[in-house]
Amino acid sequence: MTSMTESIDVDTDPLTAFTVFSDEFDQWWGRGPIDAYDTWRLVGRRIEGRVGGRLVEDYGDEERVMGTITIWEPGARLAWTTRNGVTIDITFEVHGSGTRVRVTGTVPDGVDGTADLSMVRMAPQWFPRYLHGKARGASIPDYGRMHLVLRSASPASTARWLVDVFQLEPTADLPDQYDDPNDTWIEFRVGNSFIVLWGGGGTIGTDSPFIYVDDLDAHLEQAEAAGARIITPVTEHGFRSYTAADCEGRHWVFAQSGPRLGR
Repeated sequence: MTSMTESIDVDTDPLTAFTVFSDEFDQWWGRGPIDAYDTWRLVGRRIEGRVGGRLVEDYGDEERVMGTITIWEPGARLAWTTRNGVTIDITFEVHGSGTRVRVTGTVPDGVDGTADLSMVRMAPQWFPRYLHGKARGASIPDYGRMHLVLRSASPASTARWLVDVFQLEPTADLPDQYDDPNDTWIEFRVGNSFIVLWGGGGTIGTDSPFIYVDDLDAHLEQAEAAGARIITPVTEHGFRSYTAADCEGRHWVFAQSGPRLGR
């Protein structure tokens, strides 16, 4: 077995931290285009508060069970086992005037736990940001229709420049570097829109509008009939989208709107 642990220090008591973590999971967990199995269909998420309860992504007509609760000790400890047998164990302990939250993921031998360990990787990014915003009375609107994809040959340093100079707000800590610019998703929130540094083979100047539409298949059919050059057919990676070139060769990404995205 292999394990990884991350710690989070938050300015609240253990019971409050536990309650927000579990009861408001749908609010603090990432709400962007790649933060659920099928974001374009997602209705909501929930953690069912009991041993034997479930960690669920709700798609309205079906539920995707992400884990089953094995430990439920309000204010102290929460654990679940995923469908792959990966264990996620979260403890809440008094630390100074606040709480230290430890998130540990344990992966059995021979199991690919990459997706399941997203809780270990991302809870330290999103949970304290949510608590900080909640303390300030800030709300997080669902994403609207119009967004922007930026291509970059050096996404990590470009992202830091956008924060330092333009004061954009990243949704997670910025990486020190990305070895492969194609393997990039650095997201910034701007109201109900996002700006994301996203792949592109290091090609600058091929930035793309990212637009949500009501019926992606009908939109693609109309675009093809009108003579648009389709760069990438409909694909799914959390969000469902296709890419087409306009009359000047500029690439546009069109994505399927959902209950919480592109409304």
